[in-house]
Amino acid sequence: MARVGRVASAWRYPVKSMAGEALAEAPVTLQGVAHDRLYAFVQAESSSTFPWLTGRELAGMLRYEPRWIAGERIGLTVRTPSGAEHAITADALRDELAAESGRAVRLLANYRGSFDVAAVSLMSLATVDGIAEASGTPPEPGRFRMNFYVETDEGTPFAEDAWVGRVLRIGDAVRVAVTERDRRCAMVTLAPHGGAPLTPVLRAIAELNDATAGVYGAVLTPGTVRPGDEVVIED
Repeated sequence: MARVGRVASAWRYPVKSMAGEALAEAPVTLQGVAHDRLYAFVQAESSSTFPWLTGRELAGMLRYEPRWIAGERIGLTVRTPSGAEHAITADALRDELAAESGRAVRLLANYRGSFDVAAVSLMSLATVDGIAEASGTPPEPGRFRMNFYVETDEGTPFAEDAWVGRVLRIGDAVRVAVTERDRRCAMVTLAPHGGAPLTPVLRAIAELNDATAGVYGAVLTPGTVRPGDEVVIED
């Protein structure tokens, strides 16, 4: 096995396109990080293959903060930018998102997760820094919405591209088959907590690495991942 680095941070996003949750321990199942993209709001009148309501339609959606409430029957609430807190299933939350976006929406619960491509995503901090330097913007990992950020030993931007087609072992047990590079869209121009788009970010990714940044993978062996865990490539 060849070590590539260590896990710098682990994240999940309980509601697609809303704020993420940093994890001290990330339980990884065959469907990905547990409860990642468990909920999504869908544009009710859309016939597209990508019907979700996201930051592309409502940039302020990134400022909605999902919170897990232990012991409650409905375990997830969402704090809105105004400070109100609603159960994920509340009509008031759905109606607010509909009014803000100008689109009819409905809530979708999917235990497999509402993913764009694959269930697990990884990115090196060197890639985050390289994009920031090239675009003249702050290095903000959160704008890329990955599950795992890796501090690589090599420290070269986009080195994770070489992981495609290989199997990573993360920590003691988790094994991930890296399947493809992550082709980026306008979502990366949005600051993690909303705000005006920064178009140089996407342009920099296009110029530096053919509009891709980070990689997707499929879980081969479940387990738990923690910040500080080693990441190695299997022989």
